[in-house]
Amino acid sequence: QVQLVESGGGLVQPGGSLRLSCAASGFTLGGYAIGWFRQAPGKRREGVSCISSSDGNTYYADSVKGRFTISRDNAKNTVYLEMNSLNPEDTAVYYCATVRIGHGNSWYAGPNDYWGQGTQVTVSS
Repeated sequence: QVQLVESGGGLVQPGGSLRLSCAASGFTLGGYAIGWFRQAPGKRREGVSCISSSDGNTYYADSVKGRFTISRDNAKNTVYLEMNSLNPEDTAVYYCATVRIGHGNSWYAGPNDYWGQGTQVTVSS
C-alpha cells in the first residue's frame, strides 16, 4: 500500500523549533520530488518547501526562507522539514506530498500524486 505519513508536529512556543518527518511506504521515495504544504484554518493551502529527486535542489516559500530547512534521507525513505524561529503565523496542518517542480520557485501536486494525512503544528505561548 502506497502511503506517506507525517509526524513530528505539536505545540511549541514562539521562537521554538520542530522537525517534521514524512515517511514513505509502498514505494521508493527517492524517485520523487517531495513537497511540504500547510493549511491554516480559513486559509488556502500553501506550498512551504520542496526538494527535488535527482539533484537535491531545494525550494522555499518566501515566508519560511532562512527559517525552514528541507532534507531527505533516501536510505530511510524519509524527507524532513526542520522548522526554526517559529511564530504563530506558522500554525497550520502540515502535509507532505509527491510533487512536480514547475518554473521558478514553484511546485505542485497533480491528481495522481500521493499525500500524507497531515500533522498539526501549533505555535503559541
